[in-house]
Amino acid sequence: MLQLNVKPSDRLIKGYYENLGRFGHQHADNEGAVRVAFQDVLSGYSKRLDWTLIPEYPVPGHHARNLRVDGALLDFWKQRRGFWEAKDQHDDLEREIKAKIEKGYPTSNIIFQAPDRAILYQHGLRQGLNENILDPKNLATLLTEFFRYREPDHEEWDAAVAEFKQRIPELADRAKHLIEAERKSNKAFRASFDGFYELCRQAINPNLSAEAVEKMLIQHLLTERIFARIFKNTDFRNKNVIAAEIEKVIQSMTSRHFSRDEFLSDLDRFYKAIERAADDKDDYSEKQGFLNNVYERFFQGYSPKEADTHGIVYTPQAIVDFMVRSVDDILKKEFGKSLADKGIHILDPFVGTGNFITRVMKQITETRKSALPHKYENELHCNEIMLLPYYIASMNIEHEYSVVTGDYKPFEGICLVDTFDMRAQATMFAEKNLERIERQRREPIFVVIGNPPYNAWQENEGDNNKNRRYIKDGGVDLRVSETYSKASKATNKNALSDPYVKAIRWASDRVQKEGVVAFVTNSGFVDGIATDGMRKHLAAEFDEIYILDLGGNVRKNPKLSGTTHNVFGIQVGVSINIFVRSLRSRDVPVEKRKCRISYASTDEYWTRGRKEDFLTEIRDRNGVEWAVLVPDSDNNWLTEGLRAEFSGFLPITDVFSKQSRGVATSRDVWAYNHSAEMLAANIKRSVEFYNRELDRFIRAGNPDDLDSFVDYDESRISWSRDLKQDMRRGRQGEFSDSKIRFSLYRPYMSTFLFFDRVFNEEVYVFPSIMPNGMAERENQLITLTGPGSEKPFLALSAHTLVDLHLVGPGCSTQCFPFYIYDA
Repeated sequence: MLQLNVKPSDRLIKGYYENLGRFGHQHADNEGAVRVAFQDVLSGYSKRLDWTLIPEYPVPGHHARNLRVDGALLDFWKQRRGFWEAKDQHDDLEREIKAKIEKGYPTSNIIFQAPDRAILYQHGLRQGLNENILDPKNLATLLTEFFRYREPDHEEWDAAVAEFKQRIPELADRAKHLIEAERKSNKAFRASFDGFYELCRQAINPNLSAEAVEKMLIQHLLTERIFARIFKNTDFRNKNVIAAEIEKVIQSMTSRHFSRDEFLSDLDRFYKAIERAADDKDDYSEKQGFLNNVYERFFQGYSPKEADTHGIVYTPQAIVDFMVRSVDDILKKEFGKSLADKGIHILDPFVGTGNFITRVMKQITETRKSALPHKYENELHCNEIMLLPYYIASMNIEHEYSVVTGDYKPFEGICLVDTFDMRAQATMFAEKNLERIERQRREPIFVVIGNPPYNAWQENEGDNNKNRRYIKDGGVDLRVSETYSKASKATNKNALSDPYVKAIRWASDRVQKEGVVAFVTNSGFVDGIATDGMRKHLAAEFDEIYILDLGGNVRKNPKLSGTTHNVFGIQVGVSINIFVRSLRSRDVPVEKRKCRISYASTDEYWTRGRKEDFLTEIRDRNGVEWAVLVPDSDNNWLTEGLRAEFSGFLPITDVFSKQSRGVATSRDVWAYNHSAEMLAANIKRSVEFYNRELDRFIRAGNPDDLDSFVDYDESRISWSRDLKQDMRRGRQGEFSDSKIRFSLYRPYMSTFLFFDRVFNEEVYVFPSIMPNGMAERENQLITLTGPGSEKPFLALSAHTLVDLHLVGPGCSTQCFPFYIYDA
């Protein structure tokens, strides 16, 4: 656990005295003014520990009184680490402390502070006299002791958290082996498992693997106790339609000799720490935030690949609040409606832990509390594809409703389903779940809101962690292809495979004639090269677009830190996007219809905390200073700095009769080497391994799930998409010395390459440029032929460096330099 050692010379200490001096110069000595100086000190040191200072924090007092301390320090898990209560210099600090303690103010770890003096209480005991904190040594000592203190329960909690990510994979692996053993020896369990597996394939994904179902069981097994304790809802596993189905399978496994309590005993200490920490949460929003963090850490430890594929990340409350308020404001001003009105069906298609739906419920309650029961039962909808967040969302939403109405009702609007494929199958899995899916499909959704998955694609085919493709029956991938992709002028359109792009396409279709789509997503579509067609369609399909760019793109600006500057702690930029479609404009001819695109961005170097504070301050879209964007003819929205004449330049690809991207191996570590002998030895081993896998694949009857079939041994092969396709085609790998060629790996770096159509992912048109090894071995001439010319206008040696200046049409001087490098 990180500890602070505060020094008297620290800049935060000096800043405290400087602020007091400024207040004194203005004769501002009341508590409301001078407490800001100490608040800045506490906030600054809290950030060094990854804690957060929450001003005006509610705490329970004696006799059921609600009190507020001037500040509370919360860690990542929402654990309260310390408190602060401020007074001004005219107060009798001793008398004020006595009065506060009698009311029930916490004394576990609290500073009672006036501008010039302070008293520290820890573990219910006074730790210091009336110290003079105008002496920087005394102030440094006070803060060091305050931030260093850990209650006994917190020490146990810290130890449990440190152990959690290590123990979860170990216990999950034991559960996996136990399930596999029971499937072999326990007929009752095998029948239950197989039946459940088949139902899951029909309801969630026809390509669902048995391993995925095992994961669902493991998640249930490891987390059910946490939910039951935090939500005080011991009947959840019997009342929730999905939990009840899974519990039947678990019970069939435990019917003979398996004891759930004995199996989980290794994590008993951690469960108890969670339970004590949850009991310490008085406010439900604290419980929710705490559980969200448990959820994130559970997935990061239990299944990193699954967390990556589905973009497991918790949406900060400030973003959720801003989006919900903004959507409600748009409904009122553009449609004369509100989130509380009948007929406004609201859907979160990627519900996660339920933050958006519970916040919508709060907004409905604030607008018209009496409307909530009807909305809850009929017009609130959400989907989740993974079991654990499905559980959390269900309980969050059900709990929120019971708090507001005083009545518990199961939430019928949540579906365990893949939003991108909601086709219900003939055979029923958890019949109520499929009834909900069918009901949602029939409803006219007016508002789509949420946080889509942000993961684009697996970085390495060897990860075996692909996102699913949706092509059949007008699937979303097909819709992206026939709209965004078709309208794009880009050559490389990989960015359109990102799930957030699919989510926007899907939601754009789902709201149909009119409605609002509000997503917080990767901001790459705003200025990406491959998303020009996407921008074109968005501007054509909606009447108003709001983009609030929260920045944080570490890939564009390496000076940024994902942890510090990105609201999600990731590497790509983030934006809040609201798309509005109104029936009023539908009567206007398409050629005359114009979309109003409003754009704003936060400061590039604001921290994530500052960005969240900004969203809290402005509340909704009305607090933003929007700039109206005017797209250019190439569908660029952000046109500042672009030169209009650029599009008239002669494309360099028009100069030459042939162009090539070179060679893409997808396995550089195998296909390149500075030593021809080592290259041959490496590639022979890889080819032999591939051919053995091909033989095993053929003998197994060419199974459909090739991704799960092949052996991902990175010491013997690097798999890629095309190599797997070659295996499906039955293509053998072949080694030949003639395939070892000279190559230029990067400028001025010559090396050897195994040049082969199977073991290179793409060779493009290079075989026609360098048809054989003689092109590298002989000093022959390379000729480049211009358009419309039969004679070469340039001839150069393969072993030269040429500085060539091309002059474009209508230019009297050179337009650009063009360099050709060769080894």
